[in-house]
Amino acid sequence: MSERLQSLAAAGVSIWLDDLSRERIETGNLADLIKEKSVVGVTTNPSIFAAAISDGERYADQLRAEAVEGITPTEAIFELTTEDVRNACDILAETYANDPFDGRVSIEVEPGLAMETAGTIDQARLLWSEVDRPNALIKIPATEPGLPAITAAIADGISVNVTLIFGIGRYRAVMDAYLTGLEQAAAKGIDLATIHSVASFFVSRVDSEVDKRLDAIGTDEALALKGKAALANAWAAYAAYQEVFGGERFAKLSAANVQRPLWASTGVKDPAYPDTLYVSELVVDGCVNTMPEKTLDAFADHGVVTGDTVTGRGDEAAEIFAALAEVGIDFDDVLEVLETEGVDKFVTSWNELVETVAAQLEAVAP
Repeated sequence: MSERLQSLAAAGVSIWLDDLSRERIETGNLADLIKEKSVVGVTTNPSIFAAAISDGERYADQLRAEAVEGITPTEAIFELTTEDVRNACDILAETYANDPFDGRVSIEVEPGLAMETAGTIDQARLLWSEVDRPNALIKIPATEPGLPAITAAIADGISVNVTLIFGIGRYRAVMDAYLTGLEQAAAKGIDLATIHSVASFFVSRVDSEVDKRLDAIGTDEALALKGKAALANAWAAYAAYQEVFGGERFAKLSAANVQRPLWASTGVKDPAYPDTLYVSELVVDGCVNTMPEKTLDAFADHGVVTGDTVTGRGDEAAEIFAALAEVGIDFDDVLEVLETEGVDKFVTSWNELVETVAAQLEAVAP
């Protein structure tokens, strides 16, 4: 076991792997990461599956069978990805049995549905039914049309990973959508203890966009703020989380589970920053940090846990936001750009995946 990752887990951080492939499942790699690197969950997205299926020969037999059936590339992707997530859920079943907050595996609705409420709801139900594991999480983007879909899924008793959250305003709307869903589920007589959710707050992309703008401004005051926006944003998010889930509305929901904050996009994109920055500076009991394997390995090698680095930093975050505004950063515009780019990147990955699978199906078609 990695002592550094054990220390991170002991501080209350749930370590999830931001990657999945059939190779990881069938070679025992995922099981090894659970045993050796304190991994207690898995997240996926269209980009991850695009890489896995494009490069993975382990999908060939299933693709041949699907080619014989004459199914479409989109149908094939659905079958391939739900099978991987189902099998990963089974590998993490013991973890889930010990703590139902963890042992979770996420699968995302098609990116093209990000602006379609009804389509998102329908596919969330379909994915939940097809994976058919209580430790699955259905990923729904935190776009404005995604908010009522989150409520509807939670109201149906579906556990949800809300993804692509960039700003505090939208995060508050996500928490409201979750609580509304719980209230509706309770009215239906659903056991709220069976419903879980995480809110995936994206981190490194915030610094990438803000730092680019600070470089363009170029003043000493602006450059001194580089590398501060993403962490400040996350600290402010945690303060909002404490406020909402420490409030009366949640307290009235007997047996309900909190919607845990999940730090996503934690791989450092600027080589000038420590490669464990978005892990070591986001340590707080009860949160999730989903990491690409490169970041996981970096923390296992030289990551340091110094205690809680998040709680009580809301005021500090506010000061950083004020300083950013003073030098000319329009943070609302930053958030709008990031959400649009986030959806677009997943749509692009999805389209590439569809094209790849279409070519593979054609190549093996009888």
